Amino acid sequence: MDDRSAMASHEKRSGKVLLSAAEHDDVAESQPARAAVIHESIRLLGDGELQRGVAALAWSSVAAGLSMGFSPMFKGILHSHVPDGPLQFFVENMGYSIGFLVVILARQQLFTENTLTAVLPVMSEPDIAKLLRLIRLWSVVLCGNLIGVSIFAFGLLHLKIFNDSIDNAFVGMGQELMANSPMEMFTKAIFAGWLIATMVWLLPSAPDVKFWTILLFTYLIGIGGFTHIIVGAEEGAYLVLSGKLSVVDYATKLLAPVLLGNIVGGTLIFALINHAQVRSET
Repeated sequence: MDDRSAMASHEKRSGKVLLSAAEHDDVAESQPARAAVIHESIRLLGDGELQRGVAALAWSSVAAGLSMGFSPMFKGILHSHVPDGPLQFFVENMGYSIGFLVVILARQQLFTENTLTAVLPVMSEPDIAKLLRLIRLWSVVLCGNLIGVSIFAFGLLHLKIFNDSIDNAFVGMGQELMANSPMEMFTKAIFAGWLIATMVWLLPSAPDVKFWTILLFTYLIGIGGFTHIIVGAEEGAYLVLSGKLSVVDYATKLLAPVLLGNIVGGTLIFALINHAQVRSET
């Protein structure tokens, strides 16, 4: 008696609904992937990222920084055109998701994605070589992203693409961000890093709704007022280039606390906990 016949016989004796072999296959295919499967998918992706050359990482990360400039740009455009009212806030933050959609669907290198993907290979098989490759990856991608958003901010300011109303919206967004204290920047960044890591974790098990998953989680970051290192860097760079923020304040009150918070949320909380869960199961 083969396995499927034995299963059918057992179902008959136990009073369960009898299923055909094809129906058993359908049931197996409909089951959600185990956490270990998702973990392995992301680990393999991260391992591939750790092996990439510096030049490829640099170009991809600069491209991602440029693409991320669309998030504050479209948020500012919507803010300027949507009439004042209770819905303005929720509508304008739809623009916050645009840059993330472009970057993630185009497979460009975004720093906060790598706080999960590139960390799992190091957690799975820790050694000095992998740790050094992780530090190299983070350094190159972060620098590339910051260069990209700075170029984008320079273009927004000096190419005179938009009218004064939209330019004022860009300034207002940056000033609203800088109204946070460094500690508020840090704590809000923890939740942004956590949400991005959660999104990355969900994507392998939901390929058919990837667009909507990215849209939902990044929209939540926008309406939650959580701080993201690359989007925040774009908004801060616009203020620096327009003479409304010093480079020192940009680095110490924005970049440093938000970077640390994103790493804590994406790596030390989400990645570590989910890795521990998978290790305990296996």
